[in-house]
Amino acid sequence: MVRSLFFLVSALAIIGSVAHAAVVEYTFEVANLTITRLCKSKVITAVNGTLPGPTIEVNEGDTLKVHVINISPYNMSIHWHGVFQMLSGWADGPDMITQCPIRPGKRYTYQFNVTGQEGTLWWHSHVSVHRATVYGALIIRPRGGRQAYPFPKPFKEVPILLGEWWIDDVVDVHHQAYLTGGAPNISDAFTINGKPGDLYNCSSTEIYKMEVEQGKTYMLRIINAALGNQLFFKVAGHSFTVVAVDASYTKPYKTDVVVLGPGQTVDALMVANAPPARYYMAAQAYITTAPPPPPRPPFDNTTTTGIVEYNSTNPSSQHVTATMPSFFDSGIADHFSTNLTSLVRPGDPTVPLQMDERMFVVYGFGIAACEPGQVLCNQTQGALAARMNNVSFQSPTTMSLLEAHFKGVNGIYTSDFPQKPPMTFDYTNASVNAAPAPQPLMFTARATKLKKLKYNSTVEMVLQNTAILGVENHPMHLHGFNFFVLAQGYGNYNATTAVKRYNLVDPQVRNTIGVPAGGWTVIRFTANNPGVWIMHCHLDAHLSIGLAMAFEVENGPTPETTLPPPPPDFPSC
Repeated sequence: MVRSLFFLVSALAIIGSVAHAAVVEYTFEVANLTITRLCKSKVITAVNGTLPGPTIEVNEGDTLKVHVINISPYNMSIHWHGVFQMLSGWADGPDMITQCPIRPGKRYTYQFNVTGQEGTLWWHSHVSVHRATVYGALIIRPRGGRQAYPFPKPFKEVPILLGEWWIDDVVDVHHQAYLTGGAPNISDAFTINGKPGDLYNCSSTEIYKMEVEQGKTYMLRIINAALGNQLFFKVAGHSFTVVAVDASYTKPYKTDVVVLGPGQTVDALMVANAPPARYYMAAQAYITTAPPPPPRPPFDNTTTTGIVEYNSTNPSSQHVTATMPSFFDSGIADHFSTNLTSLVRPGDPTVPLQMDERMFVVYGFGIAACEPGQVLCNQTQGALAARMNNVSFQSPTTMSLLEAHFKGVNGIYTSDFPQKPPMTFDYTNASVNAAPAPQPLMFTARATKLKKLKYNSTVEMVLQNTAILGVENHPMHLHGFNFFVLAQGYGNYNATTAVKRYNLVDPQVRNTIGVPAGGWTVIRFTANNPGVWIMHCHLDAHLSIGLAMAFEVENGPTPETTLPPPPPDFPSC
């Protein structure tokens, strides 16, 4: 009954979204689903019996209501990745940050307005590693529909969701990593719209196919939903014009390869102007290490494929293969990420020039004491941890941070996240790992520390990667806000030289940014949204070991700038 209701509601939602400022409703039934991939059947957690889950479509200005019914055996929450949630932080979704989870057998209605945003976002579970299978696209069109795009209207729009697949139960994989105090096993495959493609065992029919018509323009709404990998994406014989990233328009950027970190989205126009045939689309990992590279950890070196097929293709024609970059081609990746600029239109937010808060945040790996239950953890050496300014983020267990903030409950968190690291060192030099390394560099402590911000204050953050226990790119995602990416570089951040590179005119606008391995990134944003907003690495293995912090944004001076109370059905712990 619920599933039938979903399809009816979805149809009504699509019709209603054409109208101005509609109320768009969906029903999500989260439940077990038996699915076969790579020669093996297993039970996964899924929404409405599909992988990926349903695509949500709204117009800018609409109110979205999603009724989530959790009949899975796991706690659940849904995050609407990239949605501002202006004065609706209760609907943001991260477990124990803005809400307690939806318990098995319970339900919760997420309700929020989608204002001031257009483009491709997505939704996913924000509990444990369930977003491996609980995810889907969230498309926000301009109020005038496709006719209002700042580029020629495409013939069709196609969501392309890139994911990962484990043969073993992903929850078990994550739990085993927790017990040992180490990193989880790598995935067994990548997927395009839930299908691995024909390069994997037992997958010749498990391949996504996209039919195109000669001469038509298609907009690919590409989403990296993978848990642990940056990805290269290509379509053989075709090129792209990037027109948006993270639901923010860009100046048209031509490329034959798209690079996405976990959590990022790219809207790319593709003209079907090749000779009629079958062309592979493909995605594979991009692995970053700073030169000279230390020994690389194992990674999923497989390639997922789909097919772009012209409707006039001769049945006997062969597939045209895609030539992918090297897994380690940082030149291609850096060129893509640093050449994107915003399409600044009248009325768009501009880069704040006067700063109220300046933060220098050094982050990466470290060692923390084993926690209770980590029976296989090395009790002498400790467990792998992650930290920001030497604080390894610890989620609360009795009340969400937002509820504690709203009610003024003490003892859940402290508002003293440090503005800078406790000590200065050569952040990106791998020699810091050589014995005897200074104790403060290697060891960290778990804590729940928030950074308090006044309403409408402006914030500049320097995000500095480190080489401690490994050099990696960490895609950082900020809830509740977009930010301007002013500059990026390798090595240690130097304010004197870096500021000369700041783009204060048309920098790309993001909600998720990959900080270069062995390097740094500078971002700015305006804290104009009261509530508690987590900033975290979107590699799930890193979030689970503490690579996060949170902002506590105070109310403004008026009722219109004050966080309202939680809804009546707000989940309790």
